[in-house]
Amino acid sequence: MITLDQQIAAIKIIPIITLEHAQDIIPLAKTLIENDLNIAEITFRSNAAVEGIRLLRETHPDMLIGAGTVLNREQAIMAKKAGANFIVSPGFNPNTVIACQEIGIDIIPGVNNPTTVELALEMGLTTLKFFPAEASGGINMLKALLAPYTQVKFIPTGGITQENINDYLAIERVLACGGSWMVEQNLIQEGRWDEIGKRAKAAVNLKK
Repeated sequence: MITLDQQIAAIKIIPIITLEHAQDIIPLAKTLIENDLNIAEITFRSNAAVEGIRLLRETHPDMLIGAGTVLNREQAIMAKKAGANFIVSPGFNPNTVIACQEIGIDIIPGVNNPTTVELALEMGLTTLKFFPAEASGGINMLKALLAPYTQVKFIPTGGITQENINDYLAIERVLACGGSWMVEQNLIQEGRWDEIGKRAKAAVNLKK
């Protein structure tokens, strides 16, 4: 069986999406898939998150779907019921981690220092989100964290752009990077699917 880590590592880029209108996920997902991005992280930064995840699962059953900015047990449960494959949180909340473990869904919590890395390891987690990546010291801090924790793999997110993504992906044990530059909220709201497709294609071509 292919693990979540393997699936994410094969794609390498996670589009981080904030929806104002859940229906927008349908043309957006079509655009992403057409440009070889069969993955989406829909954030709980808006009330459209649960319905967006449900619609995406319904219309694209094979897509890898993450629920992002999950802050508590209730959101984790809603995300799983809606059809999410995995949970992503901005920080490390033991209660959210326990909830995900209890309901049987993978969680990738956010960390940016040794203490939170060790808390995650204590709970059996080895794939972690490095967030906010650039504001937390960027590549230098990431390499510093990787050195003592040889079992940990990271997904840097926060300040990742077309210009710096390859620098992050070149680091050993960086599975993928999360970013919103190709799916910016204003582009989604304006229905600029061609521009989103152009940015997605550029990002995918960059990692080859």
